[in-house]
Amino acid sequence: MKTLIKYSFFCCILCLASCSKDDSDYKPIDLVYQLDFEGLPTPNIASDNLLTNAGVALGRRLFYETKLSKDNSMSCATCHVQANAFSDINRFSLGVEGLPGKRQAMAIFNMAWNNNEFFWDGRAHLLRDQALMPIQDPLEMNETLTNVIDKLETIPDYIERFDEVFGSPEINEFRISLALEQFMNTIVSNKSKYDKVQLGKATFTTSEERGRMLFFNQFNPVNPNLSGANCAHCHGGANFENNDYMNNGLDIDADMVDIGRGDVINNDLYRGTFKVPSLRNIELTPPYMHDGRFNTLEEVVDHYNNGIKISSTLNSTLASVQNNGGFQLSEQDKVDLVAFLKTLTDYELINNPKFSDPFN
Repeated sequence: MKTLIKYSFFCCILCLASCSKDDSDYKPIDLVYQLDFEGLPTPNIASDNLLTNAGVALGRRLFYETKLSKDNSMSCATCHVQANAFSDINRFSLGVEGLPGKRQAMAIFNMAWNNNEFFWDGRAHLLRDQALMPIQDPLEMNETLTNVIDKLETIPDYIERFDEVFGSPEINEFRISLALEQFMNTIVSNKSKYDKVQLGKATFTTSEERGRMLFFNQFNPVNPNLSGANCAHCHGGANFENNDYMNNGLDIDADMVDIGRGDVINNDLYRGTFKVPSLRNIELTPPYMHDGRFNTLEEVVDHYNNGIKISSTLNSTLASVQNNGGFQLSEQDKVDLVAFLKTLTDYELINNPKFSDPFN
């Protein structure tokens, strides 16, 4: 409760001091949205787009609004389903033209703790930038922002909501992006069994506890019996990620079809590297990796155990593991590790009415 009060006071101070560089009439005039982030660090909320009740409500409607797509059939929520921790369990999402995307849709939660761009390759600098790209992507919603604005302007409810949030009824692409950013920043996952154990409200089973030790303990090639899987090296901290881009050994150089971050920044040192995603809710977000090549968590564990492929940009820690005979996990190790990963599932997130479709 103290954390929420502190955050509310912080937001109120910033509300008075901040204004948008891109939309001079933008004023967060509504009450500050109460964000529950117990167990997580202070969120990274942009000072020119602080969370308000009206702004979040508008963003939620836009997130589920099918008029953002060319044929009015798709919304952001079509590929980011709440029941799947706001991800798509299809390997590649299908757009309005029936064409598949190029990568597996990333899960949308805890975006307020993302500090290194958005998408698998980081091509969107801010969350508000990311919010508009799928709308215009020919493989996804395949609509123009001009058409989106024209459609929204025919709906009185949207005119009223934009007026309430921004101080005037104008609907433009920047305001749409800000509203979507606000809503996505409220999708917080911090109610898993793991979180409850940390608060002393639950206990791990024997298998889960052993998996936890394997997850956090370092690799020890000299004594495999004392060795861990060192998963936390890349998936650490409260959000189980590291805000970095890495090559995790999926392909050798000759087989790299998608070079990820290396293409965005035109740097061969990042060839075949992709954003390290959070492992929260990993049970709910198959298939796995940027191309969805693994269908189960067991396949993922097998990959890291003995399937890492050497390439010029392979993460140095994984290269060292591979060169020392791999993690050498037993079958029971694998079972326990998966059991721990499943404690990161947040069932309250997928059932929270604050994140559900407002049109139903």
